Amino acid sequence: MNLKRKQTRPRPAYLAIASLAVLIAAGDDAGARSGWSERSVESIEARSAGEPIMAIVSLRNQRITVYDAKGWILRAPVSSGQKGRETPAGIFSVIQKEEDHYSNLYDDAYMPHMQRITWSGIALHGGVLPGHPASHGCVRMPFEFAARLFDETTVGLRVIVAPGDVAPIELAHPLLFQPKPGAGALAAARAAEAQEAARKAAEARLVAATAVREATRATVPVRAAENLKHRAEAQLAATESALGFAISAEAKEQAEGAKARAVARIAELQVQWDAAKAELQPKLDAVTTARETAAAAETARAAAAEAARQMTRELEPVSVLISRKTQRLYVRQAFEPIFESPVTIADPDRPIGTHVFTAIEQSTANLRWSVVSLGGRPSGTVQPHGRARGSSGRDVEPMPTNPDDAKAALDRIVIPPDALDRIASVAPRSSLIVTDEALSSETGKRTEFVVLLSGEPQGGIKSRRRSPGIEFRYARPRGLPFWRSPFGSTFSSW
Repeated sequence: MNLKRKQTRPRPAYLAIASLAVLIAAGDDAGARSGWSERSVESIEARSAGEPIMAIVSLRNQRITVYDAKGWILRAPVSSGQKGRETPAGIFSVIQKEEDHYSNLYDDAYMPHMQRITWSGIALHGGVLPGHPASHGCVRMPFEFAARLFDETTVGLRVIVAPGDVAPIELAHPLLFQPKPGAGALAAARAAEAQEAARKAAEARLVAATAVREATRATVPVRAAENLKHRAEAQLAATESALGFAISAEAKEQAEGAKARAVARIAELQVQWDAAKAELQPKLDAVTTARETAAAAETARAAAAEAARQMTRELEPVSVLISRKTQRLYVRQAFEPIFESPVTIADPDRPIGTHVFTAIEQSTANLRWSVVSLGGRPSGTVQPHGRARGSSGRDVEPMPTNPDDAKAALDRIVIPPDALDRIASVAPRSSLIVTDEALSSETGKRTEFVVLLSGEPQGGIKSRRRSPGIEFRYARPRGLPFWRSPFGSTFSSW
């Protein structure tokens, strides 16, 4: 019995030591993963970064790369949707940003620096990165990277979720839209006209206000003379009454004298009143004229301002989508549908691929365009980024898009002239999407075009229900202080 006790007594200590070792190992693993994610964040240092134009998420490489007009500027590892809830591959845009976001689909999960790309709940946000796909469909990014990206992007940023890791290349083709001649000068002229109309309206309002003040001052002597005349008439009435009751000759004489003075006073005040009214009338006429002029100037100001706004809207980025499946062309601008039209695609039964052409920068005369092809043949040889690379897919450079595939797709398309005429003057960040796919049902109110690649898993979006209207159940602001750890467990699924 004593021997047994000696053998069994140390077991709690052994268990405690073993538990502590597991905790230390888990902590080291979590720290290593956290350190890996932060060390894996890269930014361009060879040049000044411009405004982000697009972000490409590679599902295979579990990496996001952000591009400006000259190339990549930011990179970081990600954790996309786990099996069965895969982040859908396709074409999206940022449609909403919320710095502190909580999900009421997934146990109030904290999703800081959320940038939504579908109203059904797919988003980019900060989160824990276990080193493999682990989310419920969103794209988790390192917390600090998500905060930095949130500060540098705007609503409308193009987000491409690609099966592999592909890089945009610059491309020129006759079908890629160019600014309409004189559009910039016309916009400047409209803005100048609106500014001049606003100046004239302000001057007209000032003239009207001055005329009202002068008329108000001119009204004072008119009212004073009128009041005095009314008093003199009252006195005349009183003297006439007194004259009627007078008995003696002296009383009658006094009453007749008072009456005469009252009549004279009334006559004098009538002259003053008439003179004051004569002086007032031009001022009243001036008020009427000034108010009419101010109203006309305000109408002109509103019309010029609307013309300038319309011209500014026409210079906003425009998105065009051509679908081989529907044989139609669709146009959107500022998240709103503009029009759609039939389009001709040569050999319509042969796949054309999915290509995203983006106007990246205004050169001297024309727009420069880039293209990203999804699922196409890569081009060129991948070069190392300048530091030691391992065998992980995250350490492999993105494959440049093959220009021949993109050009071949454009060569097969004929856009009707009337549709070309209706497309607004394009500007940097305008886009042309050519795809085999139809528009996703996620394309709707307050969205850009959403295209899902039909040959890729879409579990992360098929398990969600798109919320209608403007208010969406998936996102809600929180006014109460956060009372639980925002990070959860290392392998939690959001």
